[in-house]
Amino acid sequence: MKGYVLDYINENEFKKLERALKKYNMLAYKKLNFDCYPSLRNGKFVGELTSQNKKAGTESYELKLPSDHTFVQVHGDVKLIYTVYLKEQTIMLNTITPSDILLEGHKSELTTYKGIMISKANASKDKFKIDLLKMLENK
Repeated sequence: MKGYVLDYINENEFKKLERALKKYNMLAYKKLNFDCYPSLRNGKFVGELTSQNKKAGTESYELKLPSDHTFVQVHGDVKLIYTVYLKEQTIMLNTITPSDILLEGHKSELTTYKGIMISKANASKDKFKIDLLKMLENK
């Protein structure tokens, strides 16, 4: 078998994040599954190189996935973080960020406010951010 093998640091947690991403951000999910994973398997490392360890033969990357502009401003960028083990030809999928809102969305249905999903734990904070952003857009 040629190419790189995709593996997980914590497969259960990563699969939860993937399922929540599929439910709440289909555009990012499609990019991840149909563009990113095939590229990684073929040895084309996409995203920004964040660290490199020549002694261990590893490289760490962050790939920014497409998302709604307001979602990014409220919750942060949707990113895939992974590590490449060059000698073993293995790619370790670490996490998808923002993991807190995605894991919360996996546990229970999230509500939306003005079209943006909000956390149940920080609902007032998220609503304030959304209102502030909408107010700034109107000026």
